Amino acid sequence: MPEHVDNYITIYKAVTGREFDKKRLIEDSERVYNFQRVFNLRRGFGTRIHDRQPYRAAGPVTKEEFESRAERYDKQLREKTGLNTEGMTTEEKMKKLRQYREAQYESLIDAVYKRRGWNNNGVPKIEFLQKIGMDLPEVIEVVKNFQ
Repeated sequence: MPEHVDNYITIYKAVTGREFDKKRLIEDSERVYNFQRVFNLRRGFGTRIHDRQPYRAAGPVTKEEFESRAERYDKQLREKTGLNTEGMTTEEKMKKLRQYREAQYESLIDAVYKRRGWNNNGVPKIEFLQKIGMDLPEVIEVVKNFQ
């Protein structure tokens, strides 16, 4: 949100009395994301498996939940996957809907990782860390084991 970025810049300037611009804000934010990732890797977290969405998020979770909105879910299956739901059981439809939603989420994760300069496991690439000035020996030591 551009107005949020402008607000952050205004606040930063007011608090510190230093000049600051959007480019610098984005660069610093990028370093923060990568630092958090490296910190989590050192703690035994921070890989793709830890970015999975909760089971509930790809719902519906129960047969009753699906059936209470069956028309909506059947429509999603038809329109999003091209699946003909005629003759399918609720359980079969739930399974197909979950597979579709989980695949969509995995595609989103791939796009985010690529944009952030991370590998397919969600670990910052060494060459990207070099690009953003985070190629400290201690940082490289952590990520090199995940490349």
